[in-house]
Amino acid sequence: MVTARDDEIDRVTGLELGADDYVVKPFGFRELAARIRAVTRRTAGFPGTIGTQLIGSLEIDRREHRVVLDGDELALTPKEFDLLALLAVDPGAMVTRRDILAEVWDPHWYGTTRTVDVHIASLRRKLGHPDWIETCRGVGFRLTVPQ
Repeated sequence: MVTARDDEIDRVTGLELGADDYVVKPFGFRELAARIRAVTRRTAGFPGTIGTQLIGSLEIDRREHRVVLDGDELALTPKEFDLLALLAVDPGAMVTRRDILAEVWDPHWYGTTRTVDVHIASLRRKLGHPDWIETCRGVGFRLTVPQ
């Protein structure tokens, strides 16, 4: 959070509302850059952030936009990567079609929802095992580790 308000109560409120840091104006560019690097270091490797995530034998590197499975890099399209990365934010959690369309395509998507099914089928083929992505009929999809 970057603000001109420097009272302690303002700083505490900002941090309690979810800010990772609180910078009061005026500030130096080097200080801001150092604070950004510090927050990045703290969050690297967490799902949904820049870093590498390991789910079973599946490795997703959001920074380099690469996916490796059992040591082999998968050739994914940008949409396939974004779809897999979205499912990997919380492995095992159900992601609805509506959320997938809003996050991977566009919040105002007017096309058919079948495009999700086509991309899921393609991802399953590339992952080599259909159990990586579980379907909950009428709801959505979840990323799981095949048994």
